[in-house]
Amino acid sequence: MKEITFINRNKSRWTQFEQHLKKPNLIDPDELADQFIQLTDDLAFARTFYPRSRTLAYLNSLSQQTHLEVYRNKREKGSRIPRFFTKELPLVLRSARPYFIISFLVFMAAWSLGVVSALTDDSFVRLIMGDAYVDMTQDNIEKGDPMAVYNKMEQMPMFVAITFNNVFVSFMVFLFGLLTPLGTIFQLFRNGVMVGAFQAFFFQKNLMGISTLAIMIHGTLELSAIVLAGGAGIILGKYLLFPGTYPLKESFVYGVKKGIKIMLGLVPVFIVAGFLEGFVTRHYNSMETWTNILIIGLSLLFIIWYFFILPELSYRKYIKQTSEYNERIGH
Repeated sequence: MKEITFINRNKSRWTQFEQHLKKPNLIDPDELADQFIQLTDDLAFARTFYPRSRTLAYLNSLSQQTHLEVYRNKREKGSRIPRFFTKELPLVLRSARPYFIISFLVFMAAWSLGVVSALTDDSFVRLIMGDAYVDMTQDNIEKGDPMAVYNKMEQMPMFVAITFNNVFVSFMVFLFGLLTPLGTIFQLFRNGVMVGAFQAFFFQKNLMGISTLAIMIHGTLELSAIVLAGGAGIILGKYLLFPGTYPLKESFVYGVKKGIKIMLGLVPVFIVAGFLEGFVTRHYNSMETWTNILIIGLSLLFIIWYFFILPELSYRKYIKQTSEYNERIGH
């Protein structure tokens, strides 16, 4: 969309925002809050597609003024959380898509390196995974239960421990963006090499199929979320390293907010992944193969739908709604 078209479609709404700021007591606070959410959506759109325009500077100033009025004495709406996951977050995810792709490519490159290294150097797996873990896994293989590691703890304690660890690892991937995008890329690379070496180890033991069906029960969500967290970290580092024409502080704060929204959206994914690892993966050997595949398939479909398809649909809906709104008011 050309910038002039974007301005013409939304100018009347922005003018209304300015009028409300002059007399905020004459408008319902919740209505003003809804308008503010629309304004922040416009601001996010402008940051993505018109990063050096006066329109962005105007919207940024207007949103800051509106924010002060909205949150001065506003009650939090009960629908705020559902709205965040169904409307606000998808638009953020849509604008973050290029960074998710970069994160995925880095992770897969690291995974490939881990596989090749493990297959060409027998000591590489021990270097990456540690002697204790490799010895334990070999012992489990000899006993006929290669994935016995998932039965070492009771279900609930394991669920809590795994969920906490996954959230911790992902936030570390994200926060390393404070060291520029290279910080996050380093963490992605490290995790990718580890996963690749781990899978190559089972391949060498002729257990690739069993390990994949077992690990990916929870790993589909877990690994996808780590890659997505990597995208959030790259965003954080990008706005810190390349503020463009904006003050460093303003650019950094924007990157933090955008990244945090993505990370908050990933927390439920890690909770479900932790549940699967704690309560379901341990039964991999007694489950029908089709059940394993069904869980993996549904997990993958969810990631594709919510993090890629829904954001695109939400973006198109947003464009359509703004167009219809302006048509109704004669613009």
